[in-house]
Amino acid sequence: MVYLCHEKKSLSIPKFKKKSDSRTRGRSTRSGNGTNRSANRSSSIKPGADKSLKTIFQKIGIPDKTPFTPDTFQLEAVEAIKRSDCLVTAPTGAGKTWIAQQVAQTIFNENGKVWYATPLKALTNSIHAHFRTLFGPENIGILTGDIKENSNAPIVIGTTEILRNQLYDAMYTGEDLKCDLIILDEAHFLGDEQRGVVWEEIMIYLPVRIPLLLLSATIGNPYQIADWLKSIRGKICQVIESHERPVPLHPLFMHPSGTLFPLLQKKIAKEPGKSNEQDNSDKPEALYEPGRLHKKVYKFHTAKRPPFMAPPGKLPPFAEILDILNTYNLLPAIFFLKSRAECDAATRICNSALLSKYPKKKKAMCERLDQLLSKNPHLKNHRQRPYLEQTGTAAHHSGHLPTWKVVVETLMAEGLLLAMFATSTVAAGVNFPARTVVVLNSDRFNGVEFMPLSPSEFQQMTGRAGRRGMDKIGFGMMMPGKFMDLKYVANLISSPPLDIESQITINFSMVLNLLLSNTPDQIRLLLEKSFASYLIGHGKKTRKRARKKFGKDLELLWFDFLDHMDLLVKENFVTIDGQLTEDGHWASKLRIDTPLLVAQALRQNLLPENDPPILAAIMGAFVNEKEFKDDILYHQTLPKKLKETFLENRMQLKPFAIKLIKQGFDAPNLFIQPSVMIYRWAHDTPWDELTTQSDYAEGDFARLVLRTAENLRQLSKLTEPFPGIAKTAKDAIELILKEPIITI
Repeated sequence: MVYLCHEKKSLSIPKFKKKSDSRTRGRSTRSGNGTNRSANRSSSIKPGADKSLKTIFQKIGIPDKTPFTPDTFQLEAVEAIKRSDCLVTAPTGAGKTWIAQQVAQTIFNENGKVWYATPLKALTNSIHAHFRTLFGPENIGILTGDIKENSNAPIVIGTTEILRNQLYDAMYTGEDLKCDLIILDEAHFLGDEQRGVVWEEIMIYLPVRIPLLLLSATIGNPYQIADWLKSIRGKICQVIESHERPVPLHPLFMHPSGTLFPLLQKKIAKEPGKSNEQDNSDKPEALYEPGRLHKKVYKFHTAKRPPFMAPPGKLPPFAEILDILNTYNLLPAIFFLKSRAECDAATRICNSALLSKYPKKKKAMCERLDQLLSKNPHLKNHRQRPYLEQTGTAAHHSGHLPTWKVVVETLMAEGLLLAMFATSTVAAGVNFPARTVVVLNSDRFNGVEFMPLSPSEFQQMTGRAGRRGMDKIGFGMMMPGKFMDLKYVANLISSPPLDIESQITINFSMVLNLLLSNTPDQIRLLLEKSFASYLIGHGKKTRKRARKKFGKDLELLWFDFLDHMDLLVKENFVTIDGQLTEDGHWASKLRIDTPLLVAQALRQNLLPENDPPILAAIMGAFVNEKEFKDDILYHQTLPKKLKETFLENRMQLKPFAIKLIKQGFDAPNLFIQPSVMIYRWAHDTPWDELTTQSDYAEGDFARLVLRTAENLRQLSKLTEPFPGIAKTAKDAIELILKEPIITI
């Protein structure tokens, strides 16, 4: 049984008062225009709520159990895919996975085959587990960079890169992809700067006979995408839209005093004597003025010295904040913080007092935790475990082991946590429903710099608030802070979703794989089918940006292709007329980030043929993304063979890397630190010893190992030109893919 933190609580609403800002002492770290000022926070915060929230809070509760009834848009989508392609765009949590289940069931009943592609391994694993329950383990396969199981099953769940690679193979062999339906989940990734090219390639290469079902969060230009697909596939792509959240979202603001206010100003009732709450109390858009802050929140926002919740550089008092949320039945909650360190620190400043009020919940959580950890002994002593068991809260971010993240995800999904502290990356894809989502910053780190949240990012985050079938309403709560622009967030709530634009780019792996089965002229025709090409000729909003990025006639994209091909010709991977050489054929199988550098290492016999740990270590240097000073080359005793092999690779590959850079292409710096880490891990150095003595967080090192294993997997395919390397690569994979990175 799942015990929810509000399950036994009364729905009586305490302390509804009109609050005065003078109640709080202290000064803010941020003035109305964002400048820092010295300030002090009140020593404690206390529960309080503006009286206008009473009616809303009284609606908190668990909906009555009723038989599931599909929404209209779900039924329309199931019918549409029977006769055409279909693009479904609906808010997070609206029930798009149910559509996928139904159409997959239809194909399965007809003895057909379904390919269900997702952008994230975590989401792939989640869908895989769900579909195994629905269809039976024997009928479900999974294909990711880490896992390959039951790949000939009627329903295969995998990552988009694997599907794209299968389409490359089908073009080369001339065989049709053995599939009767493609489902692309999280299809708004078409506009992702890093990954969008893969989605676009799939849509271009996919045989017309295979129906395409796209499932997406709300996007701004679904009809434009559908028209593009129709233009290249010659068949209608029907758009099914839903803008209704399954659970209404109410935006809140927590004043530093602990008092809760509506974030937005209430609308004036249209009929005398009749309030908007009476008319549309379940529809926040009918209650509040879009973009207009509640008068008390506006006063706080524009104050020269507003009070603040925590001193500069310190976290808010999360233990007290959780108490306030619990007082008003607003738990469980997801807090979005700006960094990994903040997420971990947040769990440490919570206490056990709140969880002790729910002994059944604590008992259920601890029992489930024991079950989840039984298969991975390393996790039993995970440094986050004591905080989780004592406080009922957990951190979730990319610095943690994938296996630990699965534990946290499971506990949150089953309603066994009071709160989860996460970075904004958790907002995408995986199902983490909560009653309340708490946003502390109006910007996010995109991997390079902090940028304001986009409407789509904000909707992804708040989309986790309110659990269908478990909540009548959900809440998005904004908290004050140095990096919170309340007015900006108020506008985000009603902002339309952004249009998706083409992110197609040329890379060496793409060029090699397209030249396997196409002439350069045929490839130009393929590029003219791109979404970029369509945007150049259609749509006032997107045409100008597309022409600037890709050229008025797609010439910039084509010139980029020619530049890649010219270098391949000069390096004897491709002939002058666009045919792959012998080296080009095997290099095309290296579907990795740096195929040419690895191919050059193979051509120069730089990779060890009979030493799996050394081979793994060298490949670790190729996939590494961190910067180092490389001081340990000179100040630390290193295994002689590892040092010699690494230096030989770096010295011999340097001229080729310089060629790449001079031609405008990227070439990674090779650092020995990741090689040493992989080498020691392959030789069974204890995990804790490795991660505590390095600059790698557990999750970062796990990712390094997984990416190294994927590169080794690509090498293992080269059985004809390099049989020794291929065998050694297979052996190396077995040495590095082990607990706690994977569960045996």
